[in-house]
Amino acid sequence: MAADKRDLVVVITHGIDHELSSAGLIIALGGMTAGLNVSIFLTSSGVDIVRRGAADTTHVKPLEPLAGMLSDFLGRGGALWACTPCVKARGYEQEHLIDGVVITGASLMHEKIKAGAATLSF
Repeated sequence: MAADKRDLVVVITHGIDHELSSAGLIIALGGMTAGLNVSIFLTSSGVDIVRRGAADTTHVKPLEPLAGMLSDFLGRGGALWACTPCVKARGYEQEHLIDGVVITGASLMHEKIKAGAATLSF
């Protein structure tokens, strides 16, 4: 019997104007490739990367464009969470965000951590 997949939560606090948002995405995708069940929690300006059209402006070479990495992450079954207060502070509503983003407080992330998830922060 195969072992259960381990969980990884990647916290991204930087937006489209910082290379760490792309670094966080590439690490999350690498975790998926390594067989981890990966969730991303976006907080602070990190929520800006999931505003419709925003990620289209970011490409940190030699990495893939940010929009493509987000699409790949969601297409591979990753959970993408945006901090409720951070979303509200920017005046965003669900319709302002790309499909697949869940606006939520930190409780989903905390449940993963309580169950033993590893965490990384960017």
